[in-house]
Amino acid sequence: MADLDAIASRHGVGVDAARHLLDALARGHGRAAQFNHPDLGGMGQWHAGGMTMIGDMFNAGLKARVAALCDDLAPLAAAMPAGGGSGGAGPGGGWWPEGLGEPATAGAQNDARYAYFPETRRLAVERGGRLTLYDTADHRIGGVSQQQGPDRSLGFTSQHGPVRLEDLAVVDAPGRTPPQEAEAPRAPEPAPRAQPAPEPRAHSAPPAAPSSPAGGPPGDILAMIERLSELHRKGVLTEAEFAAKKTDLLARL
Repeated sequence: MADLDAIASRHGVGVDAARHLLDALARGHGRAAQFNHPDLGGMGQWHAGGMTMIGDMFNAGLKARVAALCDDLAPLAAAMPAGGGSGGAGPGGGWWPEGLGEPATAGAQNDARYAYFPETRRLAVERGGRLTLYDTADHRIGGVSQQQGPDRSLGFTSQHGPVRLEDLAVVDAPGRTPPQEAEAPRAPEPAPRAQPAPEPRAHSAPPAAPSSPAGGPPGDILAMIERLSELHRKGVLTEAEFAAKKTDLLARL
């Protein structure tokens, strides 16, 4: 491609680096790119509007050259079919849910594939036929690597450094109601323990009022009433018992 050769020469990079960046831009429809090439500062990304990141982060001159190269290649990339060998899908559809927009980058590693959507801050990952969406928050995903180990999980990089999938919040696809989690059956509440019936309080029989012959002297009867009143005040006699004894004594006057 004559235009590609001229653009590469104008920016002082090899044609291979320019072609690598053009393919990355085509996957992002000319608006974004994720790339990894030594002539471009290693792993990096570019987004239309002024965001450029390269692995050689302290090389300001190379960063400016990559940004200018992307600006020149973007119109060519926008006219190219997206997808290619990246593992993503072209315009008009993809393996990711609708409503996410167009991915800035998409790829596949072993049994997993991924797509990053900066405009909606979503990262789609499909493994074993199961799709999971992650909220990337303020991360700008710029690189991907597969972690070593039994799980061989995907790892990503952003302006904040390494990004693990388990550190991102899982979200649901747009326009789809999240599945309701089955409510765990509640354990039956234990039956209330039967409270033992209170034992009846033994009441001592009230002391019998001193017997008095019928028609005894009024002074003795009144003294007995006063004594009964004292017993009633102390709680020895109930109200009914006191009233009955009092009535009986008064009847003797």
